[in-house]
Amino acid sequence: MSGHQEESIPMNDVEYRSNKHEALFNRCDTNRDGYITINELKNFVVCNETECYFIPKKALTKIMRKADQNGDEKLCYQEFVDLVQSKDFRYTLNKYAIAYVNNLIPRPKKARTTFRTRSLQIGDETGQQDICNEYSCFPPPVFMFLITVLEVVLFTIDELTQKGSSLTASGIVGKHLLFDPNKKSEVWRFVTYMFVHIGYTHLVTNLIVQLVLGIPLEMVNKWWRVLTIYFLGGIAGSLAHCVIESNIRLGGASGGVYALLTAHLAQVIMNWSEMKFPWIQFLFFGILVAGDLGTAAYQRYFLHEINEIGVTCHVGGAVAGILVGIYILRNLQVTTTEKYIWWAALIVYIILTITTIVLAIML
Repeated sequence: MSGHQEESIPMNDVEYRSNKHEALFNRCDTNRDGYITINELKNFVVCNETECYFIPKKALTKIMRKADQNGDEKLCYQEFVDLVQSKDFRYTLNKYAIAYVNNLIPRPKKARTTFRTRSLQIGDETGQQDICNEYSCFPPPVFMFLITVLEVVLFTIDELTQKGSSLTASGIVGKHLLFDPNKKSEVWRFVTYMFVHIGYTHLVTNLIVQLVLGIPLEMVNKWWRVLTIYFLGGIAGSLAHCVIESNIRLGGASGGVYALLTAHLAQVIMNWSEMKFPWIQFLFFGILVAGDLGTAAYQRYFLHEINEIGVTCHVGGAVAGILVGIYILRNLQVTTTEKYIWWAALIVYIILTITTIVLAIML
């Protein structure tokens, strides 16, 4: 008894390229009308799974106009193939990939950029590598996304089980996770309060900021470093709040968010000579922290205005973020001065943590 066995016949190079271009065209043509517009092209370049850097719409528009041979402001299949194969398009991808990486993260002055994705390689012929090799979307920075999803899920549980409970933290999640000064013995509340948000505005604001701040840090420094900063910042925030404002309940991820914010300052400090425009980045994050904290503190303690901002929690998270960030985030070229800064940050953090724990127990 004989049977028939199918054989796979290898495609020649022309067939392979044709199928590959057709697949790319279909992915880009989201509305399936047989043409690609500038918006579809931009979404493809920015959001597809191999390219993850920012390219200005103006640059794409210029390239598309050149590729649009009949002037109808959209690309047919053949025009798309000509575009993808053109040197101008590949040059633009390389140009903005390098610019994005160089401005986002520190790198040694003497080292050239070596940045790789699955379909794009940019580097020098010497193969010299630096921290840019650690910057990657693959695998994606999942920690901040998972934390964000968890916080949304817990918020939704309270809203679904008891309508309006998120405004008073009276739902099942709020009751068991919110930091309550009268329940300090339930030590998990010093951490879990971060997963309880009061109202939609509070939730959305914190989640947006922590994604914007945390993802770049996670891409460069790996998830476990960001996780450490985020939760140690949250714990420092609740401890500071417990010591100074011990009669007020506390909820929200602001302690961790402020830790991520000042962690960017720590990265600039420890990689000052390796970063591009360090003064600009330092002033930007410094003014952002000082302005927000200063305004809230002035309103609370000088104008005696009633607001729901946990100033001491924010301060605690900010202090922990910069101290923890200094000794845990990546440092490209360690100098003698930076060694002293590293030890000073570690010692100060330990002293402050022990002090606040002791005071929280005694009060």
